[in-house]
Amino acid sequence: MNIMVIDGQGGRMGKSIVEQMKRNFPEDEILAIGTNSIATAAMLKAGADAGATGENPAIVGCRTADLIIGPLGIVIADSLLGEITPAMAAAIGQSRAKKILLPVNRCQHYVVGCRDLPLGELVRMAVELVRQFKEEAL
Repeated sequence: MNIMVIDGQGGRMGKSIVEQMKRNFPEDEILAIGTNSIATAAMLKAGADAGATGENPAIVGCRTADLIIGPLGIVIADSLLGEITPAMAAAIGQSRAKKILLPVNRCQHYVVGCRDLPLGELVRMAVELVRQFKEEAL
């Protein structure tokens, strides 16, 4: 499975996702897309198989990803303090990949009905959802 993890700012969420994905699904290819070089470096250090930074790598990666994981803001133009461009949000939203969006209530985006959980719990839940997707595919 080709899994694309997208994160920005300091890359803390992406780093946690990559670490847990590699621990749980070492056979899967993880592509780390950072909206800045700091985020990309954090995800590569966490064990991503490949990484790139910026708008074009995000758009290109969406074409071959089976699964895209990141904060909710990756599908909202100008999110992550402006690091998500309209073209990135459109490419992610239009991708045929399944998306797992972590509902981080920040940057003026709130998801009604979602509890404000610690990042570690959100990542654990995302990994469990990947496990369910993989079981369904068998």
